[in-house]
Amino acid sequence: MKTEANIIRKCKQNDPSAQKALYDKYASLFFAIALRYMKNEQDAEDVMIEGFYKIFSKVSQFKEEGSFEGWMKRIIVNQALMKLRSRNNLSMHVDIETAYHVSEAPLAISDINHQELLGLIQGLPVGYRTIFNMYIIEGYKHREIAEILGISINTSKSQLILAKKKMAHFYKKKHNLKVS
Repeated sequence: MKTEANIIRKCKQNDPSAQKALYDKYASLFFAIALRYMKNEQDAEDVMIEGFYKIFSKVSQFKEEGSFEGWMKRIIVNQALMKLRSRNNLSMHVDIETAYHVSEAPLAISDINHQELLGLIQGLPVGYRTIFNMYIIEGYKHREIAEILGISINTSKSQLILAKKKMAHFYKKKHNLKVS
């Protein structure tokens, strides 16, 4: 069995068996990450494949400081963002009146499964979905999101609030709960 360090070393030497081992180990995880950003499986698969191409072509740039998996995830997320930008889908706008009058009362959902959560995320408009994924799932800070996407910190914050509100609305509607 190959250790991760050995796989990385061999990937840096363009070893096809090491590249396959890396792909086999991470393909399903990276597909799931891409699917959270993209609207359909075909686009998510494109992002994953393009992301692996970048990983393999830039693996020599990995300095073995920090997590290799984290380094690869960042490439996949960036690839998803680039695909959204290339389609001009990634535009952020804020309805100031709505954004600042939204209360962020928590809706505790303990019985939601992965597929239902993914469905709620995919039902969001592109901007909301992107901010939600980056902040909630990937753990980026609003400042980082703002820098990466070229938006203000307040736009990032308001998009997140509105994403949560829209997801709560979708959830309540689906489960016949009182929709506010």
